[in-house]
Amino acid sequence: MINPARLHADLSRLGRETEMFLATVSSLSDDELAAPSLCEGWTRAHVIAHVSSSGRALVGLIDWAVSGEERQLYASREARSEAIAALAALPREELLAEVRESAVQFAVEAPRLTGDLAAPEVRVAGRELPATSIVALRIAEVVVHHNDLDTAWTIEEADPDSLLNAIEAVVRALRAKGAPGMTLVTEERDEWVIGDGGLRVESDREGLLKWLARGDAGGLEATGPVPALPAW
Repeated sequence: MINPARLHADLSRLGRETEMFLATVSSLSDDELAAPSLCEGWTRAHVIAHVSSSGRALVGLIDWAVSGEERQLYASREARSEAIAALAALPREELLAEVRESAVQFAVEAPRLTGDLAAPEVRVAGRELPATSIVALRIAEVVVHHNDLDTAWTIEEADPDSLLNAIEAVVRALRAKGAPGMTLVTEERDEWVIGDGGLRVESDREGLLKWLARGDAGGLEATGPVPALPAW
């Protein structure tokens, strides 16, 4: 189970990140929704659709953790892509309603994690995730994909602990995908080791996340050439 005080703090922070995300989304016109995002091949509408779809899928992981009955995020990669495409094609107001409802649903269901958990670990994209990290994963998705909308909002506006959640989520995914050996260090004195930890990469949390999530290496200092990273 998650400590109730910790969960309350995490959900409060998720609420703030979500409010900023929804404010940005609500400000976009039809033409702006159709414009490219930082996610290759996706428009902003696709990113918003993904955040909506992902929120509902993560509720399934909460069900798994509480009941012990395995749930899949999506039936298949094809099903995931089809769901996102269908949502992205909705009229603007319907898409906005979907992403708002998804956020509310997750916020309502997440407090169930304070009870006894039948499954202490769940699986996401074939890798193990502590059930206690489901809320942190949701925070990571909201922050990273808010940045992916490529608007006036910048990742520097996210809460420092939300940036930490996001980096940890990406690092977990990169480890599972066999990313090159690296030691990642932030100015805030966080540190993660991937593989043999051979290449040392330093930045602040914002700069490190921009590189890990979307390949922007502009704010890094490294002891050698930085590698191309697998998509997280």
